[in-house]
Amino acid sequence: MSIHKEVKKVTVNNILEMKAAGEKISVLTAYDYTTASILDAAGVDIILVGDSAANVMAGYETTLPITLDQMIYHAASVSRAIKRALLVVDLPFGSYQGNPYDALSAAIRVMKETGAHALKLEGGVEIKEAVKLIIDAGIPVMGHLGLMPQSINTYGGYGLRATGVHEAHKLNTDAQLLHELGCFAVVLEKIPAKLAKEVTDHLRIPTIGIGAGSATDGQVLVIHDLLGLNKHFKPKFVRQYLQLDQLITSAVQQYITDVKSVDFPNDNEQY
Repeated sequence: MSIHKEVKKVTVNNILEMKAAGEKISVLTAYDYTTASILDAAGVDIILVGDSAANVMAGYETTLPITLDQMIYHAASVSRAIKRALLVVDLPFGSYQGNPYDALSAAIRVMKETGAHALKLEGGVEIKEAVKLIIDAGIPVMGHLGLMPQSINTYGGYGLRATGVHEAHKLNTDAQLLHELGCFAVVLEKIPAKLAKEVTDHLRIPTIGIGAGSATDGQVLVIHDLLGLNKHFKPKFVRQYLQLDQLITSAVQQYITDVKSVDFPNDNEQY
């Protein structure tokens, strides 16, 4: 029996049960009420309010500029739409990498002001004190390892991570640490599929892959990528289920034509 079909409201415990049952977990991003309503009604397991909002909503080149207040705005908008999915929200860059108690304060703000069910933080041993404090406060945490966009200036680009022995070992170690600290899941981004399978097989908590192969316990995509709204961005790991940019362009062009020819509004579209 599919756990996905049975639950009326997805919880952290359901996500753990899906791992145990071998049922894959579906995750998509959303940043606004309307999109979140559609994704939730469609039955996605987890909706992630990612700091990728900095890219797809605000046009920044990296995720670094987005603020805590902006993340709270997006997350609260999404939260009002959700009836079933588990809502996970990214803590933005600068809100948790320093003083762990500042991280806890940021985490509490997000939970109180948005209605989120869990938070996502990037990193391993470097942020262990923040992760521990947040989890001890009763806030579920999803980890994030591999390519971590908030560390893009360290990497110098968005290339494949953990291809070398040292970085692969650290990723394995960090994943185990996040597990031991009490994280309920961990995102693995843009790492070799073989390494992702190794991590997945060794953890009792789910792994959510993005550019990490098919052996992870679930998959996540940015909704704009899935729908083909980013026509200039199509990395290898993205499958476009629609080319929505083309459909929207065609619709807008038809609207312009109809307005200029006085075809819109017609007699049935006015009072």
